[in-house]
Amino acid sequence: MAARYMGTVDCLANHLLIAMPSLNEGNFAQTVVLICEHTDRAALGIVLNKPLGMKLADVMGQMKLDPVDARIGEQPVLRGGPVQVDRGFVLHRPGGSWDSTHRISEHVQVTTSRDVLAAMAAGTGPDDAFVALGYAGWEGGQLEREVLDNAWLTLPMDEHIVFELPFEDRWHAAWQLLGVDSSRVSFTAGHA
Repeated sequence: MAARYMGTVDCLANHLLIAMPSLNEGNFAQTVVLICEHTDRAALGIVLNKPLGMKLADVMGQMKLDPVDARIGEQPVLRGGPVQVDRGFVLHRPGGSWDSTHRISEHVQVTTSRDVLAAMAAGTGPDDAFVALGYAGWEGGQLEREVLDNAWLTLPMDEHIVFELPFEDRWHAAWQLLGVDSSRVSFTAGHA
């Protein structure tokens, strides 16, 4: 995927944002965010590693869906970000035909329509899927400023981190993928 130049930061769609250790308070402390869309007007991402205190059965119950298998309902639901926390996003590998799906890359899609949850409840949903409530949003130029101010480190999307690791291991794994010990990272931004 070719990145489009946006001032001093390339397009970050299909990239992971890794919260710098200095971003240690609030919604984004030790988070990994998958950027789903990034234009000169705005950016939208889903936090990949912050489970809520609810299970998928809770979400499905609110939608009058009954999981055919208890294991489906036991899946944790993530806090996708602080914006529109009542809106659900299903992050999944490609496959299936859903009413409202956005292709992030050839390896990952996000679906927001009820039909994907109904399929998941029936046991016929997409492979490697999880649900997040809410999203992280930035207005035009805001994310670029935050990257330049050393709040985030960026990394091309990695399927292993997104779909295979336990949620609690994702932040440290992203740092390890970069070959960096997060405890040794400077809190001060440097600009050449």
